[in-house]
Amino acid sequence: MSERLALRDVVAIDVHTHAEMSRAGHDSLPDDLREAAIEHFRGQSARPTAEELAAFYRERKMMAVVFTVDAESTTGQPRVPNEEIAEVARANADVLIPFASIDPHKGRKGVDEAKRLIAEHGVRGFKFHPNIQAFFPNERLAYPFYEVIEAAGLPVLFHTGHSGIGSGMPGGGGIRLKYSNPMHVDDVAVDFPDLKIVLAHPSFPWQDEALSIAMHKPQVFIDLSGWSPKYFPEQLVRYANTLLRNQVLFGTDYPFITPERWLADFDALEIKPEVRPLILKENAVRLLGLGAAG
Repeated sequence: MSERLALRDVVAIDVHTHAEMSRAGHDSLPDDLREAAIEHFRGQSARPTAEELAAFYRERKMMAVVFTVDAESTTGQPRVPNEEIAEVARANADVLIPFASIDPHKGRKGVDEAKRLIAEHGVRGFKFHPNIQAFFPNERLAYPFYEVIEAAGLPVLFHTGHSGIGSGMPGGGGIRLKYSNPMHVDDVAVDFPDLKIVLAHPSFPWQDEALSIAMHKPQVFIDLSGWSPKYFPEQLVRYANTLLRNQVLFGTDYPFITPERWLADFDALEIKPEVRPLILKENAVRLLGLGAAG
């Protein structure tokens, strides 16, 4: 292993990356959905393991929130084990921050798993993907999960807006976009006022809704993953520079978008010099409880 990275030397914290392949060699997405996403993002076909992610981000002097997506009830595809991601993150704690993903349709069994992952495996947050998992975030089937996460003081990250997964396939690969309107998350923010929430991605076509929720609910953040910054809506840039400067986070959606591609386009964006370090690192330090930035 390379020399461990100190927080003061971290240049950026990517809050949205995927471990796509398990040690056992199975992918977290069916091949057809993955290929559609790669074409949508015009990206690469890399399917990194958690170990490969650790090496990739340490080389770049970055930290990364890493997770899989558990959608076994809708895709039939086995997930990358949450325990595996947590184990690798524990061994690479200078660069990896493990989030867990549990299909909310797993009910009480899933809630018990969430408790165990927090208590025994040190996960630092949870990721939900309403489109692939086929649920509205404000459905009561998910509320027992939020209760556990809120009680542990951990953040929860929701995919919002358009889904690259399934894009261009007949019928969108069976994935329904209606689940990812961020207004469904607004109910969660009301019902769980101490739950830290991240709205993942510029939330096309509901960008204004996402901005309104974050302005209204101070525990709600927006990550900028899944889009090249050159395509960010003008109002997102304006609010990131001003009223929401403390609630916006750097994220790529790696491996679909690389940090190099994202950061090159971010450099060309009209972001105030004093706001750039907030987005790239300091807001994530605060959200994730990593200690003093610097």
